[in-house]
Amino acid sequence: MSISEWPADERPREKLLQRGAAALTDAELLAIFLRTGVQGKSAVDLARDLLERFGDLRGLLTAERDQFCSAKGLGPAKYTQLQAVMEMSRRYLDVEIGDRDLVNTPELVRRYLKLRLHGYPYEVFACLFLDTRSRVILYEELFRGTLNQTSVHPREVVRRALALNAAAVIFAHNHPSGSADPSSDDLSLTRNLKTALELFDIAVADHFVVGDGRAASLRERGYL
Repeated sequence: MSISEWPADERPREKLLQRGAAALTDAELLAIFLRTGVQGKSAVDLARDLLERFGDLRGLLTAERDQFCSAKGLGPAKYTQLQAVMEMSRRYLDVEIGDRDLVNTPELVRRYLKLRLHGYPYEVFACLFLDTRSRVILYEELFRGTLNQTSVHPREVVRRALALNAAAVIFAHNHPSGSADPSSDDLSLTRNLKTALELFDIAVADHFVVGDGRAASLRERGYL
């Protein structure tokens, strides 16, 4: 049975319009993106097959181009559409955080950093440089590393903060393993960076560790 023959309140598009996007399953959201199925399978059936193949929605969204395009029902056109959607989401959040007090809106920062650091197969260390009103001056990815470590140089972080006339910073890095729990090295690095920046009256407002769908705040956990 094709989706058009389903009861109206069970069709993904109609369900989204009636109940909102949050009411849809991962397969239903993906089906709307796919638009059509393949011979013998509806878009929802195809979406379920793809989620099983890639493990989950995150696995699909972060798949390498060749892996993504080789899956039945996908291809270069879908890959470019997906990348465009992801980039629009990032730019939307760029606008959303543009004039906000980020120190006092940790959930907004969490959403932003989860999207920004989502899907990297290697560690990335990034920084939100803030002005005296805790508004963002610049988001910048400062260092990139390997699967499980990144070399972060405090001197370079200080130099960049001074160049931008930052009053405070929010650090973030990802764990490609998926765990958002800070390691002992993460805590040691944060202490070293905090000590270096305090010499120039630059505050470390927080440090987020981004894992699989989560972002842990060191401030919320009592480490800052």
